Amino acid sequence: MKKLVRITTVPISLEKLLENQASFFKNYFDITLVSSSESELKKIANQQGVHHFSVEMTRKITPLKDLSSFLQLYRFLRKEQPEIVHTHTPKAGIVGMLAAFFAGVPIRLHTVAGLPLMEAKGIKKQVLLAVERLTYRCATQVYPNSVGLLQYIKEKRLAPKHKLKVIGKGSSNGIDTDYFDPMNVSEGQRQALEKDFTIQSQDLVFCFVGRLVGDKGIHELLTSFIEVHQKNPATALLLVGPQEQTLDPLQQETLAQIQNHPKIITTGYQQDVRPFLNRADIFTFPSYREGFPNVVLQAGAMGVPCIVSDINGCNEIIQDNQNGYLVPIKNTSKLTEKMEKLANNPSLRKEFADKNKAKIQRDFKRKAFWQMLLKEYQLQEKCIQ
Repeated sequence: MKKLVRITTVPISLEKLLENQASFFKNYFDITLVSSSESELKKIANQQGVHHFSVEMTRKITPLKDLSSFLQLYRFLRKEQPEIVHTHTPKAGIVGMLAAFFAGVPIRLHTVAGLPLMEAKGIKKQVLLAVERLTYRCATQVYPNSVGLLQYIKEKRLAPKHKLKVIGKGSSNGIDTDYFDPMNVSEGQRQALEKDFTIQSQDLVFCFVGRLVGDKGIHELLTSFIEVHQKNPATALLLVGPQEQTLDPLQQETLAQIQNHPKIITTGYQQDVRPFLNRADIFTFPSYREGFPNVVLQAGAMGVPCIVSDINGCNEIIQDNQNGYLVPIKNTSKLTEKMEKLANNPSLRKEFADKNKAKIQRDFKRKAFWQMLLKEYQLQEKCIQ
């Protein structure tokens, strides 16, 4: 059986971004998952019945640590001699593609699922651009996970056109529409959630799912919600996700708003977001940049109408005023306007939710995505025979 190595910077990407992919592909390849944090990585690999190899990587720019990671991975790949190495996330991309290139791995694949450089400025942006160019140069094929990312990479001339391809309609993993189904959440779970997080049964709930960091638009979301709440006190904002203190932490003013407002509710990291999406009336996602956001697919599959940023990925799921609302990034007035409009129009919420759910069922089913990715692997194998 041919060997396939999948690499991410941190294990949670294997658990969430690429959920259960290894379980499917182990029927066709001898798979090793590579990431940092050995204990977490081992748990995920054991759950999916595949091998693992731990290489410590950081999400920051750390040249000496990155060199150490490269050498570890290079030695591992030289020993294992896999036919395919497939990387995800920026740091795993540069370390993994360089190591695979020098180790002589014939098929070197990299998925682009968002570019931090889009929000970077000055020297940092130039460094990140150079890193992306080098990553793509070492890769034999590059898969932007949205059409918008593909266009950005072409415009910046980061990679030649013949290396670039979007799989299916986008995404890195599709979505399990059987799992993300509102019928899987009971009324008892809903009532328990309301009790645990002090949500009134009559409250209209706006919901955000993701890391609580600046470039997810949290500051704008809070500003807009506070204005909406002043006009309609029977509203609440549910923030589902962990705070991050190292990369792009929230401003003190924003943290104070979260702590002091009685209707802004934080849950921390949640293994299962379905009960929270089930309780939501409107999903709000004003992120500054994305690849192809899984949480927008999850909210849509759970039947929650969406307000999202007009950015790549988001605007490939949501068409403005057809199956949801698009708003410009960092524009609190437009975000407030759409939040108010959707809050005051139950029939429009249902219309958006129904249309979006049908689109997701048609275009983004997980098993269909896995089959397309398998065909891509098989195509790449033929190219080197």
